[in-house]
Amino acid sequence: MKKQPVLITDAARSPDDQFRSRQIRYVTMMSIRAACLIIGAVLISARPPWLPFWLILCAAGMVFLPWAAVLIANDRPAKSKAERAADAAAREAKSQATLPQHTAEKAEYLTIDLEPTDTGERWIPTETRDREKG
Repeated sequence: MKKQPVLITDAARSPDDQFRSRQIRYVTMMSIRAACLIIGAVLISARPPWLPFWLILCAAGMVFLPWAAVLIANDRPAKSKAERAADAAAREAKSQATLPQHTAEKAEYLTIDLEPTDTGERWIPTETRDREKG
């Protein structure tokens, strides 16, 4: 009898292990779907009592199992409370680092003062115009 190793960490399962377990679930669900198809064919030839009920059950399995199998196969395991708290703290730290706080007194405003030239073709800054004139 093979003993399972003792888990001594809170680390999540490796992505390969997660992928393998999702593959197993997907193949299992699709096998059940194939079994529904085979059972439906056997039921039609055997004509048991309540045949429509059994056929509806098999048809529902054949329709809904592929949808559920894909959803389950693409889903990753839920995050633990510690992982959610760490993600929230990282998001908050990032938002505080990227959004500097300024008061209205410290804010510097850039004012662009432009006037048209005599010909009206191009706008030039007032400082440049004054230098050209003077």
